[in-house]
Amino acid sequence: MRKGIPNLAALQVFEAAARHESFTRAADELALTQSAVCRQVAALETRLGVALFLRIKKRVVLTPHGRHYAVQIRKSLERIERDTLELMAQRGVGRVLELAVVPTFASQWLIPRLPQFRALRPDITVNLSIRTEPFLFSDSPFDAAVYFGRSVWPGTQGALLFQEGNAVPVCSPALLADCGPLTRERLVEMPLLHLSTRPDAWRDWFRGHGLGEDARAVRGPRYELFTMLSSAVFAGMGVALMPEILIADELASGRLTAPLDMPLASDAGYYLVAPDAVANDEPFVALSQWLMSLVPQSSPVDQEA
Repeated sequence: MRKGIPNLAALQVFEAAARHESFTRAADELALTQSAVCRQVAALETRLGVALFLRIKKRVVLTPHGRHYAVQIRKSLERIERDTLELMAQRGVGRVLELAVVPTFASQWLIPRLPQFRALRPDITVNLSIRTEPFLFSDSPFDAAVYFGRSVWPGTQGALLFQEGNAVPVCSPALLADCGPLTRERLVEMPLLHLSTRPDAWRDWFRGHGLGEDARAVRGPRYELFTMLSSAVFAGMGVALMPEILIADELASGRLTAPLDMPLASDAGYYLVAPDAVANDEPFVALSQWLMSLVPQSSPVDQEA
């Protein structure tokens, strides 16, 4: 028995009362009496040793501690509900994998291929959530992750799926309509667009092509997601560094142009990892083996993030 955890019924009552900031409305929602809600909340406050509500005449208002606790409890209750519904849906058969992924890899590479895995393993449900920054598995609900980097995360087991390859300066043809062919010197005077998760890309390109430490390398707007960066390039807002394997179709169709054959080489790639406690679980092993079987069959154009 976990002695530090309050009664689940009391937490449900508190969450409803906090959400409505009303004992009366919480009682209506939970089919309880108002006095029963008051007793549950009072018992929880006594248990915690912290005031969760301020009683102001006939109103109740969350204290700062109560407001923070309500957010955390709501997340926990939602997770319990989701896990319960998933178990009921599976009727005790099969497994669910919570997979954290970088967004472009998920939308343009993984999701189009997932029907193959579903046909192969209908007993395994793969839920996808976006994460663009590193995280600790111990502080998250995830079983595994696909991320962009240069090595396997400490405390995990996994493998490199594939490397990204070269990135090249690209822009909309409309942006070049009035300025003609670009030289290296002219390109660096144009608006440069940046991906927030790769803040040093243009600086690395400047150094790699003999421009040294130049303040122009950090100028220009930053975009959190690759899809946002792509939209900005299509809109003619500037020049971005994009991996060739991500934009082969756009370059072939003429929607984008690479004005200079001056790539930025990268040794980074997309890794699939899981914490040690999950790495040998059969569902993760099955997903890992299936993903690795796809990589040799993918052409360089298909192997995009």
